[in-house]
Amino acid sequence: MSKNIETGKAGQLFEDFLREQGAYEETAERAIKRVIAFQLAQAMKENSLSKVAMAKRLETSRSQLDRLLDPDNGNVTLATLACAAEVVGRLIKLELV
Repeated sequence: MSKNIETGKAGQLFEDFLREQGAYEETAERAIKRVIAFQLAQAMKENSLSKVAMAKRLETSRSQLDRLLDPDNGNVTLATLACAAEVVGRLIKLELV
């Protein structure tokens, strides 16, 4: 067994750990994108919207919609997310904290 185990402070928050590692911002951005992609997919399901119908309403291709719904694809603009949210009857809410 290796004794080179890195230990954190008792009660250390995971956010603090990520900041120490320099990965907080990227991790937070990916998490937000994953949540939004999940919420859009759920809203599509609730509205019985297929990908083809959703793409048509967004005036885009299905492959572009697949990129939008891909939780690992962070190259999506806020404008695109806002349009997609509007199509499914939702709003994007942003706030600075």
